[in-house]
Amino acid sequence: MQRLVFLLAYPILWLISVLPFRVFYMVSDVVYFIVYHIARYRRATVDENLDLVFPEKSSAEKTIIRKKFYKHMVDMFLEMIKSISISNSELKKRFEFTNLEEIEKIQEMNKSIIVACGHYASYEWMNSLQLYDFDYKAFGIYKKIKNPHFDKLVKDIRGRYDGTLISTSKATKTITENQENGILGVYAMIADQSPKLSRTRAWANFMGMTVPVFTGTEKLSRSLDMAVVYLHVEKVKRGYYSATFKTLTTEAAKEPEFDITRKYFEELEAQINKAPEYYLWTHKRWKHRNAPIPSDVVIIKQD
Repeated sequence: MQRLVFLLAYPILWLISVLPFRVFYMVSDVVYFIVYHIARYRRATVDENLDLVFPEKSSAEKTIIRKKFYKHMVDMFLEMIKSISISNSELKKRFEFTNLEEIEKIQEMNKSIIVACGHYASYEWMNSLQLYDFDYKAFGIYKKIKNPHFDKLVKDIRGRYDGTLISTSKATKTITENQENGILGVYAMIADQSPKLSRTRAWANFMGMTVPVFTGTEKLSRSLDMAVVYLHVEKVKRGYYSATFKTLTTEAAKEPEFDITRKYFEELEAQINKAPEYYLWTHKRWKHRNAPIPSDVVIIKQD
């Protein structure tokens, strides 16, 4: 059945990917209408999240954010499909890095890098980093897709740019082995998910609520003395993004415990407050906000 679903879906995905961008975004407008007005995909979750994060905003203000978010979300999903066929030159034009010299400086230090991303704006097209002249091998940490055929498709898309996907369950082992073998790597991690309570070592204030947070980026970078940069992505206009590397540390082993995690969430929160429509509001990020905080966890306080 999984193979059948893939075989039926792939021709449609490929056809969408090869459409001229003008027509491509017309398709996105149609999909937005279906997702937002008919299917009402996760509308209750989005409304709850916006109410929690922005209690001071009026209903009309939150409706504007919600509509803009859904339009962006559909664009971003289809842009991921566009990656099947987009040319290298087009990709570099549409996802521009403003300060590649930050990566060059770290490369001169002979350090591997963790690129800490958020579910914000777009992270899919950061593959274009591999189109520049660096000595790094690129890896993306991702949650494995249940359908193995779609999982392979995602890997093949990333493979176009010599990138390698690592499932979350294998990330620590792979990164550690690469470090031990002297392989310089750039590892992209999305670090703003909601972790399981049983695996939580730390809680932090995120958008006004104290919630459990992932500290994998912190743990790996400190134990292996890696550099950590935050990928600050802004949507310039439809289909165009500007990405800036903000170095959080070049010597993670010397950082105070949980300081990297604190800096990461401060950067992400500032972006959300500036343009909330580009954050992924469909996830239940604050579902543990009312859970009792265990006495043995650390509360990370912002500056």
